[in-house]
Amino acid sequence: MKNSERVLEIDMPLTKLILTENIPGLGAEADVVKVRRGYARNYLLPHGKAHEVTPGALRQIDALKQKRAEREARELNEAEELARRIGKARFIFTLETGETGKAFGSITAQDIMNRVKNELGAEIDRHKILLERPIKDTGEHEVAIKLYHDVTAQLVFQVKSAEEPRERGAEAGSAAAEDPEKKKKHRFFQRKKEEKKETE
Repeated sequence: MKNSERVLEIDMPLTKLILTENIPGLGAEADVVKVRRGYARNYLLPHGKAHEVTPGALRQIDALKQKRAEREARELNEAEELARRIGKARFIFTLETGETGKAFGSITAQDIMNRVKNELGAEIDRHKILLERPIKDTGEHEVAIKLYHDVTAQLVFQVKSAEEPRERGAEAGSAAAEDPEKKKKHRFFQRKKEEKKETE
């Protein structure tokens, strides 16, 4: 029994199929591929993702090629549109930094992926973000995002120290946003006090 199992593992029967859908890692519509029979029988055929190679199925190849061309054109348009939106976007990331200005954290491809999803509503694979290593310095950065075969977006963003926004003006601005009426009065009196201090 064990010997026959070993033989099955070595000599897995393959079958030829015509794909009716784009399957990453395998092929696209109209491609004739060789796959394991179990994969064909249990997944591709029952889910309508492929047809067996028959004269009838071969006649459908032109229709499948048309379907593939339409899908690729649609995906290309979507990628170009997203590339434009990413090109226009201006994100600001903040990093916790110590007194010496050394960053404690870093901006990773995952952070960029989450930000693009939250701000632009676009799902992108983090592996398509061409970031050699996590960003640990403040300032302006530019990262390429490969969206499609020939479409690469350039994302420009600022990285600021988390210490920077803690200026008095920024605090007053954020406080005013919470309760505009209350804070307006508070700020008015604060300004009067500050003017008084300056004249003294």
